[in-house]
Amino acid sequence: MLRILVCVSGGGTNLQAVMDAIRDGRITNTEIVGVISNNKNAYALTRAGQSGIDAVCLSPRDFPDRAAFNQAFLDKVDSYSPDLIVLAGFLVTIPAAMIENYRNRIINIHPSLIPSFCGVGFYGLKVHEAALARGVKVTGATVHFVDEGTDTGPILLQKSVEVLEDDTPESLQLRVMEEAEWQILPRAIDLIANGKVSVTDGKVRYK
Repeated sequence: MLRILVCVSGGGTNLQAVMDAIRDGRITNTEIVGVISNNKNAYALTRAGQSGIDAVCLSPRDFPDRAAFNQAFLDKVDSYSPDLIVLAGFLVTIPAAMIENYRNRIINIHPSLIPSFCGVGFYGLKVHEAALARGVKVTGATVHFVDEGTDTGPILLQKSVEVLEDDTPESLQLRVMEEAEWQILPRAIDLIANGKVSVTDGKVRYK
């Protein structure tokens, strides 16, 4: 049974997609052992609590410096003994020690087709604003493993979404979630849970 820990900062729609997929059998051999948020007001914490999943808030604001937060964060993560850490809209820089300790065991969902519209400063609506400003005709979402860079880890899954002429950042964000994020994140977890993924020379291979 794959033990997953989900880290979130906001509403938790991707968390809900994962919980629904586990319930419906689209993700197999998997259990969510905990949810961590840096935002005490994140609705994701409510979603987790309503499903009987242990949920906690750890905010950098509650610690004297980033080093103290990083250590507390890593200690809390370790306490769940996760096999996989899922970053689902988590707006906190992952400590280097955590990346090293969980090499190729941390995945992130990003709302664009990497390498487009990714990296430092590209998150949330900013991604979709940039896509519309550039006039792209296709965007989408990417699930990737996390390394020391920002959105630079090995790509696991991608799914494209058509951009419509009358799209706003908000409408595009919703459609990318519905048509891409909520589909490929559960699929990625299921692939990992069933031993169908490996990473070789910085690239994902399917077994």
